[in-house]
Amino acid sequence: MSVERDRLVELRREFHRHPEPAWREFWTTARIVSEIRRIGVDELYVGPDALADDRLAVPDAEELESWMDRAREAGGDPDVLDSLSGGWTGAVAVLNRGEGPTVGLRVDIDGLPRAESTDKDHDPVREGFRSETGAMHACGHDAHATIGLGVLESVRDSDFSGTFKVFFQPAEEVIGGGKPMSESMHLDDVGYLFALHVGLGYPTGEIVAGIDDFLAVTQFYTSFEGYPGHAGARPDEGRNAVQAMATAVSNLYGIERHSDGESRVNAGRVGGGTATNIIPEEAFIHGEVRGETTEIRDYTFRRAEQVFEGAATSHDCSADVTIEGEAPSAESDAELVDIVQRAAESNPDVERATGRGSIGGSEDATFLMRRVQQNGGLATYACIGTDHPGGHHTATFDVDEDSLKPGVDVLTDSIVAVSETEP
Repeated sequence: MSVERDRLVELRREFHRHPEPAWREFWTTARIVSEIRRIGVDELYVGPDALADDRLAVPDAEELESWMDRAREAGGDPDVLDSLSGGWTGAVAVLNRGEGPTVGLRVDIDGLPRAESTDKDHDPVREGFRSETGAMHACGHDAHATIGLGVLESVRDSDFSGTFKVFFQPAEEVIGGGKPMSESMHLDDVGYLFALHVGLGYPTGEIVAGIDDFLAVTQFYTSFEGYPGHAGARPDEGRNAVQAMATAVSNLYGIERHSDGESRVNAGRVGGGTATNIIPEEAFIHGEVRGETTEIRDYTFRRAEQVFEGAATSHDCSADVTIEGEAPSAESDAELVDIVQRAAESNPDVERATGRGSIGGSEDATFLMRRVQQNGGLATYACIGTDHPGGHHTATFDVDEDSLKPGVDVLTDSIVAVSETEP
């Protein structure tokens, strides 16, 4: 029996009111855990029990504690919150249903550190579920968490035979949570993996069974260190870190393209210096490189490191590079794409079932996909189309709630189909 639309809408709006950025999903994880317990599962792993140790882009202790305080004030279960201390968010729920394959579903749960629109025509404002935290679910992860819980309940009530796992993954927006979740023991026996996203330019009523053009990505923070000096009296005594940074920014965009495919470079945030009359001793670039394949991404990042070193040397400064997040490329497997497409074609709420599609972006679900594939399994990344008034990551982004139930039903049917077709 499928979960009712009204229940999905209610749950999604609850998540939308309480968005939390990467590794700060304390209330979100606690709420997911309470819903998993209501549904009833055979195994439940929370926080540090759901992840391996290799987390990326974890905020400092003060930032984590401030969000933990908010989660407590918002009514998060104290026992669950205690288990998430240090930013160990996320969960894995497991249903054991006898003989059959082990099938996984990965959904991400974090919000974005940006303010939501206050426009009276914005549905969350008009309907009373606008964000209360100062962050925002501006990419649909509130819908993802809802769909994940809906599929868990639907599979529980279905004829599925085998083991079903739902991975509620934190920290996708900083490309930080996929790697530790993929390296956990929970992926070891997964033979089939489904991942999902809503929107991505596809309208309500369309479901894309497999996304293929993920760009591998590395996000970096490069700090430049020079030496201060009086800009008027002793300019020759200083070593200008901002000059080194500016040279690096310019040269980054001159990195040669690769003959095997597309690459991207972006210096997204830069800064440095303290006053107009001081030679700046510190500067930084916060940016990223991407590649059509993991190999092209690696090539571009190696060239970027050479750019940083060269720019620093030319201005008698030093450069230090820290990787803050990364994810490989991945492809959806044809067998699972076909299964999802057939399930979509048979669903009366789906107007268009598309086999393959593209997004031209990056996603750390690729870590989980590649882990399963390297172990001999199959994976696909499906898109549940949804109309949204603003683009992803904008203040007016919202999800068409009519897309929630078809997403749950198509994924549930696909998961049951896998258990029925495996010899």
